[in-house]
Amino acid sequence: MTGKTTERRPFVLVVDDTQAIVNLISRLLERHGFEVEAVDCGAKALEKVEDRRPDLILLDVLMPDMSGFDVCRKLKENRWTAPIPIIFLTGKADVVDIVQGFKLGGVDYVTKPFRAEELVARVTTHVQLYQLRAILPICSYCSKIRNDKGDWERIETYIHRETGASFSHGICPVCYGQLKKH
Repeated sequence: MTGKTTERRPFVLVVDDTQAIVNLISRLLERHGFEVEAVDCGAKALEKVEDRRPDLILLDVLMPDMSGFDVCRKLKENRWTAPIPIIFLTGKADVVDIVQGFKLGGVDYVTKPFRAEELVARVTTHVQLYQLRAILPICSYCSKIRNDKGDWERIETYIHRETGASFSHGICPVCYGQLKKH
């Protein structure tokens, strides 16, 4: 029997106030299998990550409300959002800015105008690295998992939502042997 499984697409948050750039990046990344959402300012980015933690953030430096550097700083100060990889995508190409981006915790720095293939390759690489190092906090008493929002939920619920896998419950041979003894 073959069942359809729902594979979770990596989620990328694009933070840029130039709609043409957002449209271009969204189409590009969606064609390569990413789920993309975009916001046009730093404050909205900080709100968005409270609702759902992305696998990667593409972050412009020059924005109207706060700089991408300030957004990065705030994300890295929060233990729930600190692990999110941030790629700065900006027209600021000075070495001082590039170094500042890395010092603040950015994993990469891409200057505009960018090459599409290069951007996709960098995003793909950093999402894969992030997913490889992901650790699921699990309660050693009840086996619930802490999700991206910080809430504790049943492991079955979490895995089903993230992978589409369904579960059936049974008793393993070791536990069955223990039950028979009682």
